[in-house]
Amino acid sequence: MSDIDYREQVEAAFPELADIEDDSLREQVVDAWCLGLERGGWRDIEDIPYAWNIHEVTNVEHVRGVTRIAVQSAEEQRDFHGAAPDFDVVRAACLLHDVGKCYEYVDFVDDDVLDDPNPEYATEEIPHSLSGYALAHEVGCPLAVQRAIPHFIGEVPTRTLEAELVKSANSASSNAITQSAMGISLQEWVEQYSQTQK
Repeated sequence: MSDIDYREQVEAAFPELADIEDDSLREQVVDAWCLGLERGGWRDIEDIPYAWNIHEVTNVEHVRGVTRIAVQSAEEQRDFHGAAPDFDVVRAACLLHDVGKCYEYVDFVDDDVLDDPNPEYATEEIPHSLSGYALAHEVGCPLAVQRAIPHFIGEVPTRTLEAELVKSANSASSNAITQSAMGISLQEWVEQYSQTQK
């Protein structure tokens, strides 16, 4: 067991946690991140890159961006269209949508940012949206949160309002990042570099 205080890192990295009203759900989100970080052998949550080949942007920055975009969209859906998105589900799922990168990206960073990743979990073999779903399930997140985490492969047949918010916010943030970092769209990045397209 590591002596790194992952809980402190997670809470500092994601101030959006404070907006989750359900105390139990907030703790589950933190627990999932702590478990992923520990098994992945990460020393610092800020060392996880946004993408295996884009290290200029951290995963934390992307996750926060997705959360902000999704919450703003949910507010518009509520205020303009009269929809009733569950804001706790939106926030929790956004904050967890890329927690699986704790496992998937250990092979794409310098060894000096890792301490003995657990090979049972830390591998690029499983796409991060699936391992993120598994982490959320393992810590007891509600099904509504779990089903909103697999965001790009179409793994979950029933797409909820909250799941679509996560998916579209992820695309919006990712498009901004790939454009600023590489000068290409998300679709171009997926076609050229995505591990799930091989």
